[in-house]
Amino acid sequence: MTSAGADLDGPTIGRTPLRDWALLGGAVVASAGLLWGVSGQPLVAAGFLGGVSAIGAVLRLVIRPAPAEAAAEFAIPDWSVTNAAIERSDAGIAITDRAGRLVCANALMGQWFGISAAPPRLPLEKASVDALEDAARAAWRDGAAKVDALTGQAGTWRAEIGRAGRGEDFLVWRLMPVASQDLLAETAAHVSGKLGRVLAREGLQAAVVTPEGAIVAANTAFAQRATGDAAQDMAGQDFVSFLASDEAERIFYARETGKGTPVRLVHLPVADPDGFVNIDPARTPSLFLLIDNQGGVGEVRAGLPQIEALLSRLPLGLAMTDRDGRILFANAAFLRAAGHEDTIPPPYPSDLVIKEDKGALADAVRRYGQGQPMAGDVAVRLRAAPEEPVSLSLAGVRGLGEGAVLLSLKDSSEETRLKREIAQATKMQAVGQLAGGVAHDFNNVLTAIIGYCDLMLMRHTPGDSDYDDIQQVKANSNRAASLTRQLLAFSRQQTLRPQVLQLPDVVAEVSALLKRLIGEKIVLEVTHDRDLGFVRADPTQLEQVLLNLAVNARDAINDKQKSVGAKAGGVVKLITRRVTAADVRTMKSEILPIGDYTALVVEDNGHGIKASQIGKIFEPFFTTKEKGKGTGLGLSTVYGIVKQSGGFIFAESEVGRFTRFTIYLPVHVPDAAETAETAEAARPKVEIKRDWTGGGRVLLVEDEDTVRAVAERALLRQGYEVTTAADGEEGLEAIGKGMFDLVVSDVVMPSMDGPAMAREIRALKPELPFLFMSGYAEEHLRREIDIPNMHFLAKPFSVQQLVEAVEMVLRGG
Repeated sequence: MTSAGADLDGPTIGRTPLRDWALLGGAVVASAGLLWGVSGQPLVAAGFLGGVSAIGAVLRLVIRPAPAEAAAEFAIPDWSVTNAAIERSDAGIAITDRAGRLVCANALMGQWFGISAAPPRLPLEKASVDALEDAARAAWRDGAAKVDALTGQAGTWRAEIGRAGRGEDFLVWRLMPVASQDLLAETAAHVSGKLGRVLAREGLQAAVVTPEGAIVAANTAFAQRATGDAAQDMAGQDFVSFLASDEAERIFYARETGKGTPVRLVHLPVADPDGFVNIDPARTPSLFLLIDNQGGVGEVRAGLPQIEALLSRLPLGLAMTDRDGRILFANAAFLRAAGHEDTIPPPYPSDLVIKEDKGALADAVRRYGQGQPMAGDVAVRLRAAPEEPVSLSLAGVRGLGEGAVLLSLKDSSEETRLKREIAQATKMQAVGQLAGGVAHDFNNVLTAIIGYCDLMLMRHTPGDSDYDDIQQVKANSNRAASLTRQLLAFSRQQTLRPQVLQLPDVVAEVSALLKRLIGEKIVLEVTHDRDLGFVRADPTQLEQVLLNLAVNARDAINDKQKSVGAKAGGVVKLITRRVTAADVRTMKSEILPIGDYTALVVEDNGHGIKASQIGKIFEPFFTTKEKGKGTGLGLSTVYGIVKQSGGFIFAESEVGRFTRFTIYLPVHVPDAAETAETAEAARPKVEIKRDWTGGGRVLLVEDEDTVRAVAERALLRQGYEVTTAADGEEGLEAIGKGMFDLVVSDVVMPSMDGPAMAREIRALKPELPFLFMSGYAEEHLRREIDIPNMHFLAKPFSVQQLVEAVEMVLRGG
């Protein structure tokens, strides 16, 4: 445009056309002539021309037009040219302005992160995005910044950021991929390949060793010296087992000791020198080069740091002291096993044990360091765990200059924890079996007591002198029956009626009762999570769990308020939570299997539970309440119900602050059989009833005489023909002699129990119905014998319950 205007207007001076200059000059001269004519003074006109010329010269100097070359720098940018300039195949490049908007990006940037993503807001992990944002701020401030490791689903990158532009108001982002490397595999491949053969040709033995001391790869020279066979496969073998030392502290191959050439170890950690591949130093593999050492005995001590480097990576706890008992070095496993939190070992090993064992350990170290080479053990108690003695192994070492002692200590903390958990589980199982057996036998006694009370009440009416006494006996028997149900719940042998349900529904059903139970001064807070999974459990038993935990929470809050003199402030929280498999994996629990759960949390701000007691709270008859205020069966019942429902329960507490019980119930996923059963149940069915008008022939099999007598009298009063048997064998004989409409049998009996008798009878009479009586769980019975037309009556039962159960079975219910 500029060159076209010059052609039309003629020649130019600078950027002003010559015609304009001529018109301006003529006007000035005409003005001077007019001034001369008016004034008649030529000097005045000359002064006017001089002044105008001076002013024009000054303005020319001040207002100087910019050269054409400078104007070209301010041309409007063409971003297509910029795109072409930044297009690269090895790096993603993007340009953003001060507002963070993406100005342009090359194709590789779009391929990696999408066309709509502008740095630093790239689809990376949160930590990487935060690092990019920090680097962007540093680049705006300092002009440049770098980020070494950016991680995303598509890979790993490093970034370089620089400020650019005339006003430095743009950021140029360069992202280069970081190739993932398996340094251990690459090093092993080199050692077993051409590089290893080159080293072998020069007499260098090489081996790649894991932190546990296992050989990954070795060259032929090492295999030849270590085993005598250059073609021997060394992978997986113990590196230290091929080495030995003599009294002059020289290191030999074990098979060459005394006659071979000593070697010197050079230790090279297999780590990324650029720092792009991060490896835990304690888990870094090692490359060992073994060089024949032709020097004298005094030079062998140079190999001691390499031996220390090797021992420091072994999982076995090892330490070495000099002959005076000062620790020369100790590996991480030794310090961890000794409970020493600092990475620097103490001056003496006796600093790790309790005061009473310091003298014995110091004497043992000096004895092993100054005497003949020998080994032994000494029992000590560590300061970190003074209640459990540990065995510390000592061995006198020769060949490392002056006498030294090698100490070995095994990290048994995990083993101790597992032993404690196994002992606790075994104790709980044994107590559960005992409780279940006691409850079963006691149920038989209660069945007889309740039955005889019912029979006596049939002969007495209200107002009789004995009627109230009999009612008291029956009421106390029913109370005792509730205790046996708690014992069965703890031993996981009670009868459950599981349903597929949502925990918030159970909480809603029992919330009103809980509010009345805990009282008006305690606040009940209920919180539900979203997207909770279904669980399969007995709603009645879950309500019992909530009631027991709420009662304990109420008592804990009341006790705290009494002790501190408070009148309000108690809170009981009921919380349901969705726990995914990823959440469980993050928890790193050794008890809770990986899976999806629905959690129920009951928390209070009561007085809390002491740390010494929290491991015993689920045991039966253990209580933290005052004497006479608790049976000790509440939490044991909760524990049994949760475990029998396939769940897990954990307790947390801090004295004076809170107590929290968390119940994890697995999310129920119906299998194919359950789905088919549900579909079958949804179909309309025609109820089939037996042609029964009353009465019938009943075979009663019960080994307890009192229970058998009560049941027989109850059935005879209802018009049934009853034949009794004391065990399963007598029941089989009775079946062979007569015809029966129903078999009423106990489950646990001597010689032949109820399930075994049922199998024998079903072989003879497949359609004969069974009514089993037992104090154990119905689920346990159905696992023992799963036959059609089998019914169950839990002990203890009343006369009315027995009669109704028999009538229901005979009617085909």
